Amino acid sequence: MRRLALLALTLAAALVLPFAAACGGDDDGGDSGKLSVMATIAPVGALVTAVAGDDADVRVLVPAGVDPHDYELKASDRRAVERAKVLFRNGLGIDAFLDSAIADSKGTVITVTDGLALRAADGSAHAAGDSHDHEGEDDPHAWHDIDNDRAMVRAIVEALVAADPAHEAGYRQRGAAYDQRLTAVDAEIRALIATIPPANRKVVTNHDAIGYFLDRYGLEFVGAVIPGTSTQSEPSSKEIAALVDTIRREGVKAIFADSSVDPKIARQIAADTGARIVDDIYGDSLGPAGSGAETVDGMLLSNARRMVEALR
Repeated sequence: MRRLALLALTLAAALVLPFAAACGGDDDGGDSGKLSVMATIAPVGALVTAVAGDDADVRVLVPAGVDPHDYELKASDRRAVERAKVLFRNGLGIDAFLDSAIADSKGTVITVTDGLALRAADGSAHAAGDSHDHEGEDDPHAWHDIDNDRAMVRAIVEALVAADPAHEAGYRQRGAAYDQRLTAVDAEIRALIATIPPANRKVVTNHDAIGYFLDRYGLEFVGAVIPGTSTQSEPSSKEIAALVDTIRREGVKAIFADSSVDPKIARQIAADTGARIVDDIYGDSLGPAGSGAETVDGMLLSNARRMVEALR
């Protein structure tokens, strides 16, 4: 009987251990032999993935649909950061949760927003690294401007080539192809926005996450339910009342709420003003797989279509 029990335990262990290894748990998987790459947030991860293709293993810390402003780094994330050969971050505060782990990273850290034309929290523009007088930080949602996406793709290509020169041709070819895709999407979005009557191009959002997009395509930002470019603050009753008055005075047709942020207050304001509520805009993140908005180009096009439908 003891021999039978020992045999049963041995067989059970043989079955459980491979299953645990396959599932991964908090572990980050085995070594595939490919370049180990990490990206902090979904939009950065999507750009990295577009360039990396099958030549690198890309892990994204904050998955699509999760508000990065609320993300807390897990122990498994810290281990993955330590092992990554190249780590791509936004670097404008939205992925500040990573800062405490970067000191332990032995890989190359790339801030993809370096050198971009940035939008300040007050809506003014300046080059990265320039001094500016506005209060608050830079708007971190730089991927909502296609010129910024092109620049980030170029930086990603060069970083991957430097880390993995054996696959240079693939990285450069995919980077060039994605640049062409962004050019085509930019033209398509401009054509869509042109169908909105000029008087209707006034936008209220749940929080100020798509300012780069609005600036690029000539839409007017009237206000946000949650003040600022982060979701961490909450509007006061006085601020809500002022926004309601502004929406009525300006004749705003629609309020656009980020899919990763609770739209409860935005819906109430829409009900109070008669504005339409569109609560599936992507601001801080991307869409789930199969949504058509799981890539940066797809997300931008999805947002444009929803805006046009609501404002035209």
